[in-house]
Amino acid sequence: MSEPRVRPDPAFALLDLYETALPEVYGYLLARCGDRGVAEELTSETFLGAVSACRNPGAPPVSTPWLIGVARHKLVDHWRRREREERGLRVVHEAEADSVDPWDAELDALLAREVLESLGAHHRAALTLRYLDGLPVPEVARLLGRTVHATEALLVRARSAFRAAYREKEVRDD
Repeated sequence: MSEPRVRPDPAFALLDLYETALPEVYGYLLARCGDRGVAEELTSETFLGAVSACRNPGAPPVSTPWLIGVARHKLVDHWRRREREERGLRVVHEAEADSVDPWDAELDALLAREVLESLGAHHRAALTLRYLDGLPVPEVARLLGRTVHATEALLVRARSAFRAAYREKEVRDD
């Protein structure tokens, strides 16, 4: 009766290579991103990703050039994530810039307070936190227990309700 063979974990090959490959991988990443913190994070992701990848059937032998290839993919993923985040921030910023309304400067403070008190609690809370307390939208979202996107939508609806109620009250009071 033969004993079952235990196949060694291919990730152990990374341990043998780690000390020599680490400075190469880190240097590659640092030269391309220019940020030590990002390079360190991506180096860590590279080695963690390499452990998983080298366990796949048909994976190439573990080597420094192979690790550099994994690092290249991690760097591209990082750049894509960063671009998506920046694109989202640009969209939010452009939406805020588009929503600049000179009408806001023309409000009668007492009338505005009356109108605000007449709105529903969710509109009143959102408008108060955003415009009276001056909190950024993400903070308003956190305080209201909503997503940023849902809070932005709520603020659009709340401004619209406020504007309509303000104009209606202005007409009635004249």
